[in-house]
Amino acid sequence: MIIKDEFLSRLRKIFDLNLYEAKVWTALLSRGVSTAGELSNISDVPRSRTYDILESLEKKGFILMKIGKPIKFVALKPEEVVERVKRNLVVSAQEKSKRLEQLKGDEVLNELSSLFTNGIKFVEPADLSGSLRGRQNLYNHLDMMIRNAEESITFVTTADGLNRKLEALLPAFEKAKKRGVTIKIAAPLNEGNAKIAKEFAKVAEIRDTGSSGINGRFAIIDSEQVIFMLLDDKTVHPNYDVAVWISTEFFAKTLENMFQQPWKQFTPFGKTKLK
Repeated sequence: MIIKDEFLSRLRKIFDLNLYEAKVWTALLSRGVSTAGELSNISDVPRSRTYDILESLEKKGFILMKIGKPIKFVALKPEEVVERVKRNLVVSAQEKSKRLEQLKGDEVLNELSSLFTNGIKFVEPADLSGSLRGRQNLYNHLDMMIRNAEESITFVTTADGLNRKLEALLPAFEKAKKRGVTIKIAAPLNEGNAKIAKEFAKVAEIRDTGSSGINGRFAIIDSEQVIFMLLDDKTVHPNYDVAVWISTEFFAKTLENMFQQPWKQFTPFGKTKLK
């Protein structure tokens, strides 16, 4: 049986399989029912590894084992496999989330926090920086920064960026607002993001950058941390979006002071024609 490498590669990515698992699974699909020895010959997987691979596929819900002599393995309909994999992912995610939640107050987390606290003392301020790739990673980092904000958040984004941030960051903004954090958000406002702007206006002061020509994407947290995106979100694929994060009070305050003048010139959301 000849299966193209490109097809196997896609299966591995979609179903999170290793190469041997993908080969054995497709071999069994082509037979319906088969023994480990037959599958080894068909898939070109070493016989010494085939039983382990089949056991792994069975645990993941891809196949069934038929008791007998010799032991045979039964393929399931691909549609059924997809449903099983989805259910397993949900259960696994819930279990992992529960374990992580239980870490709060646990001595393991306390020990990790102690290591970080002690280690950060020896870090030069200039070293507290990093690059982030992929929009989801950017939002994860932004979410963390917002959740840790104590005094102020200044946020500048694009028209489309404001829409995207509703689902990704609004909960964190709401919690920050309850803590008494001052939140400022500036973005080009239009009919396409008016409803989103109205939602954000409940927790932040929203202003329209209008025709100012400012089309940046950055955030300043507590006048100490800055994260700014390097690329235009209209031209970059989300997976290749890039940002730089730095923790420096000197630069953060300078950028914030520079932003105060244009902020005064932006139109408050309540005074725009958008409702």
